[in-house]
Amino acid sequence: MAHYRRLWYILIAILAITFALLGYFGAEVYRAAPPIPDRVVTVDGDTLMTEDSILDGQTAWQSVGGMQLGSIWGHGAYQAPDWTADWLHRELTAWLHIAAGEEFGQDWHSLTGQQQNTLEYQLKEAYRTNGYNPDTGELTLDNRRVQAIAETADYYSRLFSDDPGLQPTRENYAMKENTLPDPDRRARMTEFFFWTAWAAATERPGSDATYTNNWPHEPLIDNKPTAENVVWSVISVILLIAGVGGLIWAWAFLRGQDEDEPAAPVKDPLTSFALTPSQKALGKYLLLVVGLFVFQVMLGGFTAHYTVEGQSFYGINVSEWFPYSLVRTWHIQSALFWIATGFLAAGLFLAPIINGGKDPKFQKLGVDALFWALVVVVAGSFIGNYLAIAQIMPEHLSFWLGHQGYEYVDLGRIWQIGKFLGIVFWLVLMLRGIVPALRQPGDKHLLALLTASVVAIGLFYGAGFFYGERTHISIMEYWRWWIVHLWVEGFFEVFATAALAFIFCSMGLVSRTVATSASLASASLFMLGGVPGTFHHLYFAGTTTPVMAVGATFSALEVVPLVVLGYEAWENWRLKHRAPWMENVRWPLTFFVAVAFWNMLGAGVLGFMINPPVALYYIQGLNTTPTHAHAALFGVYGFLALGFSLLILRYIRPQIVFDERLMKVGFWSLNLGLVLMLFTSLLPVGLIQFVASASEGLWYARSEAFMQSDILQFLRWFRTLGDVVFIVGALAVAWQVVKGIFFPNLAPSVADPQGVTNRLRA
Repeated sequence: MAHYRRLWYILIAILAITFALLGYFGAEVYRAAPPIPDRVVTVDGDTLMTEDSILDGQTAWQSVGGMQLGSIWGHGAYQAPDWTADWLHRELTAWLHIAAGEEFGQDWHSLTGQQQNTLEYQLKEAYRTNGYNPDTGELTLDNRRVQAIAETADYYSRLFSDDPGLQPTRENYAMKENTLPDPDRRARMTEFFFWTAWAAATERPGSDATYTNNWPHEPLIDNKPTAENVVWSVISVILLIAGVGGLIWAWAFLRGQDEDEPAAPVKDPLTSFALTPSQKALGKYLLLVVGLFVFQVMLGGFTAHYTVEGQSFYGINVSEWFPYSLVRTWHIQSALFWIATGFLAAGLFLAPIINGGKDPKFQKLGVDALFWALVVVVAGSFIGNYLAIAQIMPEHLSFWLGHQGYEYVDLGRIWQIGKFLGIVFWLVLMLRGIVPALRQPGDKHLLALLTASVVAIGLFYGAGFFYGERTHISIMEYWRWWIVHLWVEGFFEVFATAALAFIFCSMGLVSRTVATSASLASASLFMLGGVPGTFHHLYFAGTTTPVMAVGATFSALEVVPLVVLGYEAWENWRLKHRAPWMENVRWPLTFFVAVAFWNMLGAGVLGFMINPPVALYYIQGLNTTPTHAHAALFGVYGFLALGFSLLILRYIRPQIVFDERLMKVGFWSLNLGLVLMLFTSLLPVGLIQFVASASEGLWYARSEAFMQSDILQFLRWFRTLGDVVFIVGALAVAWQVVKGIFFPNLAPSVADPQGVTNRLRA
């Protein structure tokens, strides 16, 4: 118990310190966010735009899909441009052409090198000098810049309409025709785009860096990595090496001798409990998991195809009904829904076991109600997404019922509230089984950690309510990443670790002491890097250098615990040899092994590839990010949710025998398809873009001309191979679950080598 006490103190201290950092520098995000001027005026005092009109533009951008159609400050989709970088470059180019005519009476390209250098110096002075007056709340722009803004705004207004002259560009950007029909809203949206580019070009008062720490790379105004960017990048690499070395040293020399493994039970202890009504009711959760999984995978292939045929699917124009921004929204949201459902089902399966093998009163009713609430939220949010992006929904309802416009939190606010209430209700269902067990005598430390993770999952999704429709985008990003990074990558990770440890401990395969100690130590390691590591998403979101320093320092430590996951995977896999009955759960264990592998590769290697500030400076908003996202989101949480689903299926259908052929096809096709998707398409495209971004600027790496080059077109077409292999695996796993739910007695295609089939017949 004294050993537990030390581990608990370490965990609590880490949580206290890291959340203090997250909160303290979160206040810095509020304080130092780029100002939105009360008025943007000309030197003659004419008003061009106001704070309200800029925020109106932000809401207009949200209604067309927001981050699902291009990106802002590097966050969002990857086919259309990053609107900040693209607007900035177009405005700068327009300024130079106007200046060439005014000062030399010639076209820019006809000027001598000396004349061009003179204008480029004036350009840098004009754009990097901060014209915002905090006392009056006014941003003053000279007439030349006003003209450049007007030319750029006219281009964007035509791009988001149905102007036939820009139809090929819309197709290359995977935009539907007349994306935003209302001309007034288009005008407001251009004002929002201008403001994001202004913040990216104008130096913060008292600094020689812009509000976005000189992001994006734009040679015309000398936007390049700051000295702090380089310094903290080097420090993060040093800390990674030191952390990995320290962990290996501690693992080899400091950990005590493991106690002897307990003797494996003759019979699976989990089968000693009669299935409760609430556990039997979990079959529909598994069907929802695989149903949304297959839907998401099919949409993924559909979305990827839009990158080569921007408005068509093999020649059929479908973008008017199901545009890229919509199907990408559904693709991401369905992934979050099915993965979360798999985790919720795992918790609901464990609750009666924790409660001594019996349901609390009305538990089945609660499980059924929660399921149908999930169905309503899924259906309602998808319909709302469609109506918003189609511009059918009234603009004042779009944020609430349609589309929030922010990647991973796309569902309308009403549906987000419904999802939160559902998670809180799940928390109540879990605590009804856990609290009585906590009151029983004995070692409850592992159960206490599991309980803490359940409470955190139930409550921390509420961070998404700290911003609204018209919240400053820097502040919104701070809270959005509480969900995307902290809630998903932090507390779900702890829940998964504690839940697996509890399962293996309940099976009698691991001692409670070892399971508890390992889970507490793992939780400390996850939280140490994970909590303040949230800031590595905010390097260029209008934040200051201290945010970059904290994010770079601690995000490097996120990789450290992943080093030992290979050993942990081997330990889990080795459990299948402890007792003959463990063969029954061999396939869920296999999926858990895949989780450890992809945690190391997807979250670790591919994650750290984009974590150091100097790396992210050039590759934020490029296809290196979805490389990490696919490998980490599906590779870790997807395989984990599928493993949980298969484990639950095995126990709620005791007579089932997994179909060996089906499971081999499913497991290996998913892994091979993911490898092909990443390393034959997404990563090569991202690396080629990286070279373009570093040499020419981010605008060029995302430009129409570059993205439609032959090599990138070939690589995106070649992704079809990986997608098809992956789809085969998804269908195989889904069919195994469907067959297990509805036809558990159906004979498998390959006999069970351990004799489970014979026992079933007996």
